Amino acid sequence: MGWFTKTRPYRKNDNCFVEQKNYSVIRKNVGYYRYGTKKELEMLNELYKVLRLYTNFFQPVMKLLKKTRVGSKVIKRYDKAKTPYQRVFDSPYVPEEDKEKLRAEYDQLNPAELKRELTKLKDRLMREASAKHLGIEFK
Repeated sequence: MGWFTKTRPYRKNDNCFVEQKNYSVIRKNVGYYRYGTKKELEMLNELYKVLRLYTNFFQPVMKLLKKTRVGSKVIKRYDKAKTPYQRVFDSPYVPEEDKEKLRAEYDQLNPAELKRELTKLKDRLMREASAKHLGIEFK
């Protein structure tokens, strides 16, 4: 399905899809700092709300279709890059009412505004974390 930033209940095999996004989505946006304060938690939650929308609606991903080994060489074939949102619409397993809800949510979004908001939140979080790391009190 491709809509994974968290695992789904009762789907034990989802974890590999989630883990592969740790660097490309999570670490690139929140870094490697340790976040432990209530203020940082609130900032992370706010950032994740925007990041979820931006990643799932506007960031295309190429899915691996097949891997073939020819001697010591591995040949990988990928499908056309699509956003997770587009993949949901291609899936016959997603009910039409869910697709309508997603379409309504998509119509309300502006990718440039989401990116600006994401950058602002990321900068704020990094300032807070680096100040804590350096022992500076930020207001």
